[in-house]
Amino acid sequence: MTNTWKITRTSVLTLLFLMVLTATSAQDKDKPAYRLFTKNGKQISYGKMLDELQKADVVLFGEQHNDPIAHWLQLEVAKDLYQENPKRLVLGTEMFEADVQLVLNEYLAGLVPEGNFEQESRPWPNYKTDYKPILQFAKEKRIPVIATNVPRRYAAMVSGGGVHALEGLSADAKAYIAPLPVTVDMDLPGYKRMLSMFGRNIHGNTKSENIVQAQALKDATMAHFIGEQVEQGRQLLHFNGAYHSDNFEGIGWYLKQEKPEAKVRTITTVLQEDLDKLLEDNKEKADFILVVPKSMTRTF
Repeated sequence: MTNTWKITRTSVLTLLFLMVLTATSAQDKDKPAYRLFTKNGKQISYGKMLDELQKADVVLFGEQHNDPIAHWLQLEVAKDLYQENPKRLVLGTEMFEADVQLVLNEYLAGLVPEGNFEQESRPWPNYKTDYKPILQFAKEKRIPVIATNVPRRYAAMVSGGGVHALEGLSADAKAYIAPLPVTVDMDLPGYKRMLSMFGRNIHGNTKSENIVQAQALKDATMAHFIGEQVEQGRQLLHFNGAYHSDNFEGIGWYLKQEKPEAKVRTITTVLQEDLDKLLEDNKEKADFILVVPKSMTRTF
C-alpha cells in the first residue's frame, strides 16, 4: 500500500510539474506581428532601419496591397521621417494616378469636401482602410502627396497596342506619363518572369509583351514623377506594390537611368510562417524585408 502511494504521489507531482512547465512555455511564447531583416537575412531593428532611411533621397516601400501590417508601418515610417525633416518630406503613391493631382492637392489644402475627393480621385476599393490614414496625416501636417501612377486608360492603350500606341497622344495627355519614348528592357528578370507567367519564356508573344510594356510604363511613369521631386531636393517616401520595386528593378531601375545620383532605399513585404529566419527566396529582394505572418488578417 505504501509503495503504491509513493508511485501515485510521484506521478501526480510529475504531472503537476509538466502542467506548470507547459503553461509557462505558452505564456512565454512570443507572437510578433512582424520582423525586419536586411537583404542578407540579418535581423534589424526598426530604429536602425529608420536611421538608414533618413539618409535616402527616395524610399520605395513595396507592399502587399491587402496587408494591414505593411500599411501601418508605412504610416509609422512617414511619421518618423517627417519628424526628422518636416520641410523636406514628400509622399508619393501608386494608388493615385497622375491626372488626379489637382483634386488631390485641393483635398489636402482643405478646399474640397472629402466626399467629392473620394468620388473624383478614383481611389482604390481599400482606400478607406489602408490609405486614408496616410492622407489624413499628410493633410494634418501639410505634407505634399504626389500621384505618381500612369492613368489607367494609357496603360490600357499599351496593353492593347504596345508602347508605340502612346505616340498619338496630345501634349496635355503626355504630361501624365513618362517622357516618350519609354525604353522597355524585356530582358530584366522581373519582366521575363511576367512573360513566363503568361505562358511564354521567350519573346514573340505580342499580347504578353504588350502587357509587360504596360507594367514598364507604370514603373517608368512613377520613377519620372519621383525624379522630379528629387530634382527639387526633396525626400520622397513612395508607396507601391512590391512587384514594382522588388529585386531593385521596376521603379528603381528607371530611377537609376534617370537619376543615377539619387540614393534609393527599398523595403518589400513578404509572408512567412516562421518569422525567426528570412527564407532564402526572400533574400536580396530589397534593402529591408518586412516579414509578416502568413496567418495575418487581410484587409480584403
